[in-house]
Amino acid sequence: MRNHPSDVAFTPAVKAIQERKGSRRGYARMEKSGGWQASITDDLAGFVAGLDMFYLGTANAEGQPYIQYRGGPPGFLRVLDDRTLAFADFGGNRQYITLGNLSENPRAFLFLMDYANQRRVKVWGTARVVEGDDELLGRLSDPEYPGKVERAIVVTVEAWDVNCPQHIHPRFSGREVRPVIEGLRGRIRELERELAELRAGRGPASAPR
Repeated sequence: MRNHPSDVAFTPAVKAIQERKGSRRGYARMEKSGGWQASITDDLAGFVAGLDMFYLGTANAEGQPYIQYRGGPPGFLRVLDDRTLAFADFGGNRQYITLGNLSENPRAFLFLMDYANQRRVKVWGTARVVEGDDELLGRLSDPEYPGKVERAIVVTVEAWDVNCPQHIHPRFSGREVRPVIEGLRGRIRELERELAELRAGRGPASAPR
């Protein structure tokens, strides 16, 4: 029985360690004041809409964890309602570890990273694999993205929390860097043209000796 959304992560063992290490009192205040969210807010929906990658954690029946990188077009992780996220599962190396794990243990964890802005969001819940639902797959597909959609993975959110930005090293994707690079290349071309014009107009008489 959970009294707070954070109890999904703050188990009795975790709380006992928090007590020994001196942080339990602060987290107890957090729990009483509302604490972690259990439904998808506008802020979380906006954060998700800009992501083109995240990490998905599952575990098999024996508890062996597995972390998988998931990538796609920006916004491929979609909000279906205030408790549900879903994404298109693209064809890959055909190991099917995540699918196997979810077939015997529905527990799932999403680690949502925005490296450029040093933000991370942790989402706990359960997940299920959906195949053959054309309507759902249509909602999750992006016709401009080359990946082949094979199925959907639907996540029911139980709790989520925003981590502090400490120790997150900024990193930028090609999509984020490309406009900056193109701007610099354009400026270089402009300067090269100006330099060529100056050289062409200088003439032999004005050349330095």
